[in-house]
Amino acid sequence: MPDPRLTRLAEVLVTYSTAVRKGDIVAIAADPVAFPLIAATYEAVLAAGGHPFWQARSESLADLFMERAGEEQLKFISPLQTHHVETIDVHIGFWADLNTKSLSAVDPARQAIYAAARKPISKRFMQRAAEGSLRWVGTLFPTNGAAQDAEMSLRQYEDFVFSAGLLDQPDPIAAWKEISVAQKRVCDWLQGKHELHFVAPNGTDLRVGIDGGTWINCDGHENFPDGEVFTGPQDVNGTVHYSFPAVHGGREVHGIRLAFRNGRVTDASASKGEEFLHRMLDLDAGARSLGEIAIGTNYGITRYTKNTLFDEKIGGTFHAAVGAGYPESGNCNESGLHWDMVCDLRRGGTIAADGEIFHRDGRFMHDGWPGPRS
Repeated sequence: MPDPRLTRLAEVLVTYSTAVRKGDIVAIAADPVAFPLIAATYEAVLAAGGHPFWQARSESLADLFMERAGEEQLKFISPLQTHHVETIDVHIGFWADLNTKSLSAVDPARQAIYAAARKPISKRFMQRAAEGSLRWVGTLFPTNGAAQDAEMSLRQYEDFVFSAGLLDQPDPIAAWKEISVAQKRVCDWLQGKHELHFVAPNGTDLRVGIDGGTWINCDGHENFPDGEVFTGPQDVNGTVHYSFPAVHGGREVHGIRLAFRNGRVTDASASKGEEFLHRMLDLDAGARSLGEIAIGTNYGITRYTKNTLFDEKIGGTFHAAVGAGYPESGNCNESGLHWDMVCDLRRGGTIAADGEIFHRDGRFMHDGWPGPRS
């Protein structure tokens, strides 16, 4: 019997996250290992009157491609991909890695070529999302690979994943709507502010200009589970030391330190994976600029699990993404890279807006804003 939480998740993704309507062309992109969730989502799309199709992914074929493809093949963009991104109304994607380290032995230069070539596809996807002509959501299907990274059994990890998405609540959609209201208060207060100042005991002292940016309330409509507010940074100066290893393309980079001047990374170091970090920062002209600055608000996620979907949402943290920005947030930085990195503020950090501290030791200081679950 399928886990009833998968059926509940499918209903949330289709009726709340992407609001599938009659006639929508809906792509469900996932590896076959996620078939129980694929089937539940397919059924929910049919019930909503949409036209579902399964866009099959394959971890093993992706491994084979990255290992054997020539440079021309790495750079090739299929016209089917172009047609796909221009045609679909809804994209629902599931991450379901059996081996989360499958690409870690791939030459970083090959990964950079592949990522740079797909920049037009990702740019068009973001443009359509910003325009409102494409709705999308991505979530995780629990696998043993992800559970091992999180140092949990599969059963424990499933409980963690579904709890983070409030799927253990009697009415998950109602619960997410309540979170949306609380996060909107944060966005409304921050809108119109000019600068954020992040300070942490690990040496982080970062000033981010946000004048002209739009604060986005991430309440389960694009990432799921969700729980963050973000905007498009306009200028960045200072230094940030990230608290957790940052994972990209199956590789872990530890002890990342980035120094910014006038909006760009001018110095970067890492205790492990530094060569890969530099390769990614040199991917293209936009890779050394910040595309996103965000505050994690999901206090149901309390531990690092080596999965960015969850780690960037940890209540009491902030994260910043080097590379591509989201046009709807006021940042139009273009890059084939979008790499989120997380800094923990729960042990003495602060965030100030225009000189006023509103977030201390991982907690918001205003009533009615997101906080730990009671």
